[in-house]
Formats: sequence, C-alpha cells, structure tokens
Amino acid sequence: MAFDEKLAERIRRSLGRRKGVAEKRMFGGIAFLLNGNMCCGVHRTELIVRLAPEATDKALAGGHTRRFDLTGRPMQGWILVESAGLRTDAQLRKWVAIAAKYAGSLPPK
Repeated sequence: MAFDEKLAERIRRSLGRRKGVAEKRMFGGIAFLLNGNMCCGVHRTELIVRLAPEATDKALAGGHTRRFDLTGRPMQGWILVESAGLRTDAQLRKWVAIAAKYAGSLPPK
C-alpha cells in the first residue's frame, strides 16, 4: 500500500535533527519513532499523531481529524489528520510538535 511520500518528507523536515528519531515501515505506511516510541507517521495521505490519551477528544474537536482505527478497536491517544488539515507547514508543525512532546515524555525503548 502506498503512502504520501511528500508528507513523509515534510514530517522529516519538521522533526529536524532531533536526537533519537528513526523511521520504520508500519501500518502500510511509515512511522517516525522518538527514542523507540512511535511519535507520528503517514497512513495513505493522512498524518498519524500519537498524543496523550487524555488529549484525544480535544484534538478530535479541532476538525480534519478522526480516530486512528485499523482494527475496529480505536484507542485513545491515536488520531489521523486529513490532508486538508495539513495544508500549511505551520499546521503540520503543530501536530508533529504535539506528537514529539508526548513520545518524548515516554521511557526510551
């Protein structure tokens, strides 16, 4: 399954030269890990954002988002952001910063 390579490149630029960043093929797309913990990624044309579980509902209220659900059992702390919500670099940076902050708060794997 293909994923949006341009979005992946935008994420790489947004993550910059943070220490501990790695890439891994997952979910039919690509995931960006921070110290071994999934931070964000690309699923088809959408951005996967991992965030604090208690922040899920607030993130979903912002528009252009939905729960990340590949198995029929959606989890708190995982959302998808549609391309319409990622048109500008500032929009993308906001989501990547949220994901990096949460992943960075977890113990390294």
